Amino acid sequence: MSLRRTLASSAAATAAAALAFAVPAGAVDYPPPSKPSGGTGKPAGPFRTLKVCKNKKSCFPRIQDAVNEARPGDTIKVAHGTYREGVSIKGNSKRYIKLIGDPKAPGKVVLEAKGMKKKAANGVMVVDASHVTINGFTARHYNANGFFALRADGYTFTNLRAYLVGVYGVYAFHTIGGSITDSEAAWNNDSGFYIGETPPQAKPVRSIVKNITSYGNVLGWSGTNMRYVTITKSKFYNNGTGVVPNALSTEKYAPAEYNVISDNDIFWNNFNYYAGAPFKVGKPAPDSTAYPVGVGVLLFGGRHNKIDNNRIYGNWLARAGMIQQFLLDKVPAAKDLVDNAITNNQFGLNGTDLNGRDITYDGNGSDNCVSGNTGVQVTVPADGSTMPPCPFSGPNAFSGDVQKELIDWALDGTHEAFLLKHDHAPQAGLTPLEHYVAGTVK
Repeated sequence: MSLRRTLASSAAATAAAALAFAVPAGAVDYPPPSKPSGGTGKPAGPFRTLKVCKNKKSCFPRIQDAVNEARPGDTIKVAHGTYREGVSIKGNSKRYIKLIGDPKAPGKVVLEAKGMKKKAANGVMVVDASHVTINGFTARHYNANGFFALRADGYTFTNLRAYLVGVYGVYAFHTIGGSITDSEAAWNNDSGFYIGETPPQAKPVRSIVKNITSYGNVLGWSGTNMRYVTITKSKFYNNGTGVVPNALSTEKYAPAEYNVISDNDIFWNNFNYYAGAPFKVGKPAPDSTAYPVGVGVLLFGGRHNKIDNNRIYGNWLARAGMIQQFLLDKVPAAKDLVDNAITNNQFGLNGTDLNGRDITYDGNGSDNCVSGNTGVQVTVPADGSTMPPCPFSGPNAFSGDVQKELIDWALDGTHEAFLLKHDHAPQAGLTPLEHYVAGTVK
């Protein structure tokens, strides 16, 4: 996800492939749009509790069997064990269902694709069923996603773990509202978490993301064309890149808008997965390069987004940045940065764990500003001329030289040539990840 258009169109085309490779919704066949059938409101009851367990006649043997039986508003309780299946919760006849594993110990209720005769795409997929709750599960080794909500307004994903899946760990697409909380995603070959293609709304309903942990992924968070999302009190570390709200034409409703990224820890995102990873690394298009590693949080296009009061440190390429989505020729009105702000962030962990560069901004667009940040030691441009203090109204000061410098980072074939490395401050229980050691994750 980086830079340049007017300076060198061929380089931009190369970077385009790199950017598109890293963040679009993966190469998975999702159901086509459908019209809801049956009721759509909150069910009145009476509600039942269905049970799934092993070796008891009083329980359903498979989770899907219980889902098939469930009516709107029912609760399905799943006992400890490993379930080799992919679960589909589909249609309004399944609205308001609660699928409950072990919220206190999600690792004891495991959805496992390894060993299935035909490996499923998703651990749990919720489609066209509103207000569904998934609570207390681990999903591993699925071809596509661990937990996936599609047109599933008001979903609740909580106490989930997603490891070693083929695309996204926890994922919500074309969905209004909902929450992702108290969850973890690691070692996934695209992003740990992702909300994308949020429909514009006259009366916006926000999606809340709180207390999640994302590490060991290509991206900690991908947010193509996401809107009205608040990400807070979460950790993104040891990914290739930390958090990337972005605009692409491969999904509807570009760009990313009205998102708040606040009170998070975004650190040590220097994982060069191209040098080795516990997952298969996808190949970019011909003559393209990979998304650069070493980035904390980046707006690649976008409007009305706020990066505020985060702790950002130990990211060796760059930490917090904004750049025009100059490659968005199919949606030209969505290219420019408008009314975004980088404010009140703490960089470099009080000087003990420095970033390579703290703030970068190519000066594209209008009404964008940078203010109140502490610990800033290196900016691009060095004089901060593209970064007016907040509040700011009017055209920003675009710099083609800055945009060129940023795109050069993306075109680096080693993925490490532009890293400015510093010592990391020790953290209890955590080890910085630069290069994966084969066999350490299974």
